[in-house]
Amino acid sequence: MLGYKCLHWDNVRDLPPLKDPETFSLPAPIPQWPPGQGFGSGTISLGKLEVIEITDFEFIWRYRSTENNNKCISFYKPKGSLPKDFHCLGHYCQSDSHPLRGYLLAARDLAASVEHEPALVEPLDFTLVWSSNGSDGYFWLPQPPEGYRSMGFVVTKSSTKPELNEVRCVRADLTDRSETHKLIVTAVSESLQAPLFIWRTRPSDRGMWGKGVSTGTFFCRTRLVSREQHLSVSCLKNLDSGLHAMPNIDQIQALIQHYGPTLIFHPDETYLPSSVSWFFNNGAVLCQKGNPTCELIDENGSNLPQGGSNDKQYWIDLPFDDDHVKRGNIESSKLYVHVKPALGGTFTDLVFWIFCPFNGPATLKLGLIDVSLISIGQHVCDWEHFTLRISNYSGELYSIYFSQHSGGEWIDSHDLQFVTGTNRAVVYSSKHGHASFPKAGVYLQGSTTLGIGIRNDTARSDLFVDSSSRYEIVAAEYLGEVVKEPPWLQYMREWGPKIVYDSREEIERLASRFPRTVGVTVSNVLRKLPVELSGEEGPTGPKEKNNWYGDERW
Repeated sequence: MLGYKCLHWDNVRDLPPLKDPETFSLPAPIPQWPPGQGFGSGTISLGKLEVIEITDFEFIWRYRSTENNNKCISFYKPKGSLPKDFHCLGHYCQSDSHPLRGYLLAARDLAASVEHEPALVEPLDFTLVWSSNGSDGYFWLPQPPEGYRSMGFVVTKSSTKPELNEVRCVRADLTDRSETHKLIVTAVSESLQAPLFIWRTRPSDRGMWGKGVSTGTFFCRTRLVSREQHLSVSCLKNLDSGLHAMPNIDQIQALIQHYGPTLIFHPDETYLPSSVSWFFNNGAVLCQKGNPTCELIDENGSNLPQGGSNDKQYWIDLPFDDDHVKRGNIESSKLYVHVKPALGGTFTDLVFWIFCPFNGPATLKLGLIDVSLISIGQHVCDWEHFTLRISNYSGELYSIYFSQHSGGEWIDSHDLQFVTGTNRAVVYSSKHGHASFPKAGVYLQGSTTLGIGIRNDTARSDLFVDSSSRYEIVAAEYLGEVVKEPPWLQYMREWGPKIVYDSREEIERLASRFPRTVGVTVSNVLRKLPVELSGEEGPTGPKEKNNWYGDERW
């Protein structure tokens, strides 16, 4: 029906009782952070509003699928009374399949006494969006006055409308556009025969300078919604240009030393990381289009072209005797850290960049057969990263982004592996390609259904870099001149030559070894690989990546 599988919300009274999910906490205590302005203080000023993070919830109602008794979604509201003058903006939901870990923002008006129009007002009414009937679940959308926006939905176990003071609406100029991100569940009420779609939301304006602030609420409606559509709920907007909740340099150092992950390389990794200075000191050269003579690069890259954009006039290459340099030098390697605001300065992203002098050839998986590719995947220099997202309310690690070639994924902290007795996560780097993954194993880039794609192999080994001690902070733009960026970071051209080979010929050679239907699939998988992975262009440095100023790809 409608092209998707529906889950039925039905009467759960005759089903065995369910256990409430356990509340998640990190494996080690969070330390006392060095003193600063607002980081870790529990409250954040957004200019005209002050917000606090609510993580103590009261259960409202649970959905259980009659088709799958293990498929449960629970809905929550803030537990007990909120601090004086703070108000709820909407309710929270999550799957029961993982520990209770989320937040809602509560807000108070900082400008009520000096401005004619208050920042927060009660809704005029509530509109019933959907009800489960037999399961006693009712979903309500607050109706804001003109010039105000709703922030989230309200869930009740009764058909009686919620009290108007259950939530507040926010003045429109203090809000920003939000968008649906991940569909949590699709459900059908058997009596109404109407599907209900429930999504997570996120601010549309994200990245380093984005002002959108997530409130922790969800979005729901009885029809699918496209990314371009304006939702009936918004997120908040941070109008405090001072970003007072962001950590200072001492707090950044403490965060890295407390949370810095251990990056583990495959035991059979041939192409290990090195520091940038080791690479330059071991003969790396700067080449220029039309100039037959290449120039040795200074230890800190001071003779590299600075600024501008990738005009393809310059590239970095290996020395003539390059085998030694290709293999890297893990003893010299370190993580290069970029610190930037996230979600309107209510979170901090610590972006850890790792440098490898060479990216090795890929391995193609064809069902039970593995085929080593001759050239596809090889390129000079490889920049990879993973990102820690930390709450500026509490200083708690919220999630880690694992970059994987042309994409990646956020993993919540409850699904991470940690070094025993610490809050330092483990990150696995894939063999030859150096993509980041949360657990050891084999990850397929391609068609998991057919078992066809590029292998990403990760495993535990003694080849690792502890980023909590081996790091260098290279950029934190919001701190002004506090962090001096190294010259090599300003090099915006390619970190490797354009490799001339016919990747199409290799693809067709492999595809011809299989029956036509399989061969077509093999060709399609290989042609969808990122340009850098196919080895056709030299990779660019960290500042030329989309996520330097923008958000991660998620």
